[in-house]
Amino acid sequence: MTTIEQRNRTFLRDLFSGPFPGHGIIMCPEAPPSPLGDFTLSPRPVRDWVPWAVERYRNQLRSLEHFQDDSVPYVNLNTNTGIFAAAFGCQLHVYAEETNACALPCVETAAEADRLPEPSLNAPTLARIFELARLVRRELGPEVPISVPDIQSPFDIAALIWRKEKLLLAMCDAPEAVHRLVDKCTRLLERFLTEFRREMGEVNFCHCPVAWAPPELGCWLSEDEAGTMSVDMFDEFCIPPLADLSRRFGGLFMHCCATADHQYGEFLKIPNLRGLNRLFQAPGPAPAIEAFAGHAVLIEAWYPLALYSEMLAMAKADSRFLFNLGPVPPAEADAAYLKLRALCGRAS
Repeated sequence: MTTIEQRNRTFLRDLFSGPFPGHGIIMCPEAPPSPLGDFTLSPRPVRDWVPWAVERYRNQLRSLEHFQDDSVPYVNLNTNTGIFAAAFGCQLHVYAEETNACALPCVETAAEADRLPEPSLNAPTLARIFELARLVRRELGPEVPISVPDIQSPFDIAALIWRKEKLLLAMCDAPEAVHRLVDKCTRLLERFLTEFRREMGEVNFCHCPVAWAPPELGCWLSEDEAGTMSVDMFDEFCIPPLADLSRRFGGLFMHCCATADHQYGEFLKIPNLRGLNRLFQAPGPAPAIEAFAGHAVLIEAWYPLALYSEMLAMAKADSRFLFNLGPVPPAEADAAYLKLRALCGRAS
């Protein structure tokens, strides 16, 4: 591990849980999709994806060497959102256009949901993730962090398994069956994350956007169904499993691109909520800055530099931000990074 990687690990650990070291910046180099397609779906041998995974890691190394930003390079094994739903029996649909596969629902009723057995970690999509991680570990050695695949929340996995309109009705008509399916999804995530960390050793639990944090600070997941329900429904069906995962893993980092500003009070009920990545609604970043100052790091990605400048102008005394910048055209990247660093009040 290089000196700058050690420095950045300390910086990010402090940003998320310790003394505030200043707002963070992670440059995001281009990460082209594999020319072979999604490794969790293909009949090809998993070893064919090792060069792609290794090159993505080395691309992060080159970016860190060039910019000297706050990143910690890791092997990114992010995948489609349906891998855990597929373990329950959902088919994964691949669109003709170049986009991620999606899970097709496999149950429509409470009785069908109750009949679903809890999957094994040997389910094909999950087994291929472990296999690629093992091969990459053999290639790169024990010190390189290897990331988890896409992690949806327990309720979001259930919403992929159970046809959505039927699930929403069941939340009123058969709530105990919904709870039972969500509990199965929670236990599968707990087993997967525990085994992944046990076997891989040096792991990165972040799947979205681009960041690193010590795994003892918590797991990361997407909670994108928050916009489909009321505060009371979210409190009943989503908060308990999120709180359980946070307690189990020492904290929680969350991505949410739903129309979910109304759930901010609910998010704050999650113990040790370390970080939140939001795609802002029409009011912009102000509601999130107001709600989470002093409570969680706002981890923002895919926005232009002007929005980050606006956020810094709105910041409270105890706001903490981590900005993903890029991919930026090479001719503009150096100037954009230096400008954002200056806006953050950090010496170049």
